[in-house]
Amino acid sequence: MPVDKEKGAGVRLYHLTKRFGEVVAVDDITLQVEPGEFITLLGPSGSGKTTTLMMIAGFEIPDQGEIYIDNEPIMDKPAYRRGIGMVFQNYSLFPHMTVEQNIGFPLRMRKVDKKEIRERTGHVLELVKLAGYEKRFPRQLSGGQQQRIALARALVFNPRVLLMDEPLGALDKKLREHMQLEIKQITDSLHITVIYVTHDQSEALTMSDRIAVMNLGRIEQIGSPAEVYDNPMNYFVADFIGESNFLEGEVEEIGEAAVVFRSKGGLRFVAFSQPGKAYEGRKFLAIRPEKISLVDAGHSLPNKYEAIIEDTLYLGSVTTYKARLLGDGTLLTIRQQNKDTVRSLAKGERVLIGWTERDNVVV
Repeated sequence: MPVDKEKGAGVRLYHLTKRFGEVVAVDDITLQVEPGEFITLLGPSGSGKTTTLMMIAGFEIPDQGEIYIDNEPIMDKPAYRRGIGMVFQNYSLFPHMTVEQNIGFPLRMRKVDKKEIRERTGHVLELVKLAGYEKRFPRQLSGGQQQRIALARALVFNPRVLLMDEPLGALDKKLREHMQLEIKQITDSLHITVIYVTHDQSEALTMSDRIAVMNLGRIEQIGSPAEVYDNPMNYFVADFIGESNFLEGEVEEIGEAAVVFRSKGGLRFVAFSQPGKAYEGRKFLAIRPEKISLVDAGHSLPNKYEAIIEDTLYLGSVTTYKARLLGDGTLLTIRQQNKDTVRSLAKGERVLIGWTERDNVVV
């Protein structure tokens, strides 16, 4: 029997709070997940992302707040009655059961007849590209194959919501990157809602429709991968996702279209004004290394400065430079793609560097 292609369910968290003794693990979170959306809870260890997932699953009980699936409150439902699929980092496969038995376990618990169990099991094995592995045991599978079986087991009973807690953490880099694309393709094809937990920024950027960046039990920012990467709302987001250069100083002018930031060394920088953002008291300007370009004297840019190259690091596809601004002594990291049209820089070389107002952000 094919997996239903009904669109996934909407999930809403409303003022969700969870304490463990004196520690507030999740602190008054409100979040709307749209039907069929792939949303990632991204943050460091201790940020509250896994606790949030466990509360949605029904394995942890919130101290305050409500959880809704398709506008229906589910707090009074036990985990097995929420109709939610779950994939863990350690796979949680039963070692004494075959692949077929592992996948069919949720259906047996739901009293599905044997014929339908075989049909559904066969279908999801084809979905995860492991048809023919029915009689194998988990110990006979690679890590990537075990993860596919765990995913198949979570999908076999047609959940409209799938929760995934660091599911690729045990895999090597190459397999991890491959599985990221596999999981996204499978879940997109089924139109189900996915809430995914990871601390890996590149994983979140690759897989997500939206990312909720968490820290100390709160959501710092939520938006598309491009939004949270290019327009971080604060220092934590700019520092946690990707790499940023930070210049310390203060906001000097606030206009409708632009903000003027003066560094401690006296240089002025122009940044795009983000709608709805409060700039009073902001102390840092953030600029991504790849946003900084080499420019010539006639190039018109709002941010253009002289610098001297202090170090170079060749990394194959890119070269990383350390450049010190001559105006205020700030050391910046610059990253350039290695291609024929881009010239290499030598240590000690004086250069002009620049970027647009949209390439830096006050945090």
